[in-house]
Amino acid sequence: MKHLFMSLLLCFSMQAIAQETLTEEEIRYRDSIININESSLATAVSQKNYNEGIAAFNAKNYPLAISKYKAAIEADQNFIAAYFNLALAENEAEKPKDAIQTLSVLLKIDPTYTKAYFQRAIANQKNNNFAAAENDYELALKAEPNNPNVYYNYGTLMFLQKNYDAAIVKFSKTIQLEPKNAFAYNDRGSCKRMKGDYSAAVSDYEMAAKMNENLAFVLNNIGSTKTKMKDYEAALKAFNRAISIDNTFYLSYNNRGVCLMEMGKTVEAIKDFDKCVRTNPSYAPGYSNRAGAQFKMKEYSKALADANLAIQLDKEFADAYVNRGMAKEMLRNMNGACEDWHKATELGSILGKHYQSTNCSN
Repeated sequence: MKHLFMSLLLCFSMQAIAQETLTEEEIRYRDSIININESSLATAVSQKNYNEGIAAFNAKNYPLAISKYKAAIEADQNFIAAYFNLALAENEAEKPKDAIQTLSVLLKIDPTYTKAYFQRAIANQKNNNFAAAENDYELALKAEPNNPNVYYNYGTLMFLQKNYDAAIVKFSKTIQLEPKNAFAYNDRGSCKRMKGDYSAAVSDYEMAAKMNENLAFVLNNIGSTKTKMKDYEAALKAFNRAISIDNTFYLSYNNRGVCLMEMGKTVEAIKDFDKCVRTNPSYAPGYSNRAGAQFKMKEYSKALADANLAIQLDKEFADAYVNRGMAKEMLRNMNGACEDWHKATELGSILGKHYQSTNCSN
C-alpha cells in the first residue's frame, strides 16, 4: 500500500510539472475551454431562473417572479429579456421606481430595445412623474407610431392631468387603430363628461357598451351621466343593468342611491347606500351619502354616525364635513356644526362656505 501511495503522488507531481510547461498557445486553448464551460453553466442557470420567473409571473406571483428574474440577471448581466420581464413584474407589483431603474439600465445596455420606453412611461406615470412619462410615450410612439396601446395609455396620462382635449385626441387615435376598443370609447366619454358635454359622453359610453356588453362600469358611467342630465328613468335602467352584471359593484349601488335621492325616493336610496357600504365597507362616499339621506328622514343621530364613519375613512372628504355639520346643527351643537363647515370650506366646499357664512360668526 505504501508503494502504491507513492506512485500516485509521483503521478500527480508529474501532471503538475506538465501543466507548468504548457506553451502559450496551449494555455490559451485551455483557458478558452474553461471559459466556455463557465459561460455555459452561467447561461443554464440564468435560463432556468428566467423560465421560473415567467411561470411565477403567469401565476401572478410577482415577488417570486422578481426574485427569479434578478437571479437570471445576476448569472447573465446582459440578459435583455430578463431585464424587460423584471420591469413588467415590478410594474405589476406596484414598484414603479424599481421598474424605472431596471428599464433605464436595459436601455443603457441596448438603446435599440425601444419597447422599453412604453413600459418606462407606464412606470413613470404610476410614480406621478408625468413629464418623464410624456417624454417616454413620445419615444414609444416614435418607435411604434401605430401601437394603439401607447396612444391609449398616453390618453390616460392626459386625463390624469385634466388635459381633456389632448386625452380625447389620444383616445380617438386608439379607436382609429383599434375600432372595437371599448375602454377607449369609455375613457373618451369620461373626458367629454368632464368637459360638460354629457350627450357626447353618453354616445361614447353607449358605443363602449355595444363593443362589450358585460362591462358594468360602462353602464354605471351611463347612469351617472344620465343622472347629471336629470334623465332619472334612463339612469336607473343603466344602474340596474350594471348591477345585474356585477352585484358586488358598490359604485352602482351608491350612484343609484344618489339618483333615487334626486327622485325623492329617500327610503329606497338608503337601501342602496346600505348595499354599497356592505359591499365595500371602506367606501367613504357611501356613508356620507347615507348620512345625507338619513338627514332628510330627520334621523339626525344616524346621520351624525354615518358622517363620522365617512370622516374616519377619509379625513379630507369635504362633503362628509358638510353633512356632519348639518346633523350637529339639528342636534343643537352649533359650535361643532360651524367647526365642520369651516373645515369643509378649507377643503374647497362651496356648500360648506355657504353654511358657514350664513350660520356662523367669523
